[in-house]
Amino acid sequence: MTSTADKRTRTDVDQAFMRPATYRSLGEQQLSEQEERFEKGRRTVGLVLAPLATIVMLLLPLGIEDQQHTLAAVLVGVVVLWITEPVPIPIGGFIGVGAIVLLGVVTADEALAPFGSSTVFTFIGAFILAQAMLKHGLAKRFAMFVLNAPGVGSSTFRVILAFGVITCALSAFVSNTATVAMLLPTAIGILTVIAKLMQDQGIVAEDFDPLRVRVGAALMLMLAYGASVGGLLTPVGSPPNLIGRGLIEEATGEKISFLDWMMIAAPICALMFVALAVVILLLNKPEIRELHGVEEYVDAERADMGRFSVAERNTLIAFVTTVTLWIVPGIVGIVAGTDSSAYETVGTRLDEGVVAVLGAALLFLLPTSWKDREFTLRWSDAAKIDWGTIVLFGTGIIFGSLLESTGLAETMGNGAFDKLGLASTFAITAFAVALAILVSETTSNTASAAVVVPIIIPIAIAAGINPLVPALAATFAASFGFMLPVSTPQNAIVYGSGTVPITTMIRSGFSFDIMGAILIVILLPVMADLVGLV
Repeated sequence: MTSTADKRTRTDVDQAFMRPATYRSLGEQQLSEQEERFEKGRRTVGLVLAPLATIVMLLLPLGIEDQQHTLAAVLVGVVVLWITEPVPIPIGGFIGVGAIVLLGVVTADEALAPFGSSTVFTFIGAFILAQAMLKHGLAKRFAMFVLNAPGVGSSTFRVILAFGVITCALSAFVSNTATVAMLLPTAIGILTVIAKLMQDQGIVAEDFDPLRVRVGAALMLMLAYGASVGGLLTPVGSPPNLIGRGLIEEATGEKISFLDWMMIAAPICALMFVALAVVILLLNKPEIRELHGVEEYVDAERADMGRFSVAERNTLIAFVTTVTLWIVPGIVGIVAGTDSSAYETVGTRLDEGVVAVLGAALLFLLPTSWKDREFTLRWSDAAKIDWGTIVLFGTGIIFGSLLESTGLAETMGNGAFDKLGLASTFAITAFAVALAILVSETTSNTASAAVVVPIIIPIAIAAGINPLVPALAATFAASFGFMLPVSTPQNAIVYGSGTVPITTMIRSGFSFDIMGAILIVILLPVMADLVGLV
């Protein structure tokens, strides 16, 4: 039961700073007239530029085989579609797949074969598990548990860091965008409490704008950027991870297990989180340090959630079972060796895609009410997952596979190697990170990985270098893009809240881009070597 004090706190939060409609629509993504004109212009240009670029590429005397020439022309057109988005990004991939078949690059069966990849089913299973966590409130319960930790609600710095921990942990398994969207109302509620406290203490004027304070920008940027950092921790944490890993395995034949990925990513993510906290708190230093009222707000939120439900319990069982089975092959490899028959057997039987769909299937088998034959999820819930990302992954793997099979990857790699003169692992890795961050600032992170990783792999091979580290670096860097609202959906969400000025996002995002790039270039080769992948 919610106490009278809790009710009073919630009322104060809900009624604090009555504002015009502009401020009541917190959390909604809104574009200014200038931004809307830019978006319309970008998409209109794409409709013309994509086919034009394809035709020009077909007509250029490149001096390569016809099959490679046609594939290159189609790929250029698809990249233009992905960057300018005149059609949804997954549809741009579909157009490219249709074009390579119609133009005779490969047959339909050869083109569509990658859609049967195990990684596609890893996507599907992981997305369904994440959907259950969001639907039944398990993710929010975890957030409230962290925010309720002793001392968190009494310090602005600790509140901001706690939100970073929450988004990092959840984004390792749940969509970055969904995590930020779920936490945004709670963050805004807490921000309103902080803003009212600042007013009561005379830190700000009576008529100040509660959405334009440094503490608000810091809190929102921690949400957006923390999700991107946490998404690096596991292969299923962010779509670019699975896309990059799939392309690497396709090109090198080397498998990166779930546990191997986590062992490589964990130290990098930990240091990135420290760097993130430093950047955000230095550039957006909160106006107030000690807090009152936040703990009561969190208590009221927890009271509203009620007791741990059967659906939450079932979701937790399915989640823990799936993650455990994902990790088991890696543990067997450490104990018995990756050359052992035990590792081969366990790795084959506990394929990540199969484990993911079986884990998701548990959600349709564990009942919430056996009498009514109600189960943890219905198919209508599963139908809401991000099928567009799954489609984009399939098309990305298709183009990666064709680059290899047609020989275009080798041709591109040799050409780039000759012109760029990149001859060391460090140089190619630094180039990969810079290119991936640059592309991710202007298009989706998922498309960035699909575009950049197939470029980096042949360059490394042409230089006689194992492509795993440069390609993995490009995959990690594809999850960056912190400077602009259009760089990632989570950036757009927090920018739409009205609490983050564009100049603040650019300044903070640029600083974190630089620090993150340095950490990837330095640490990733070291961790890959320690894990034994190179």
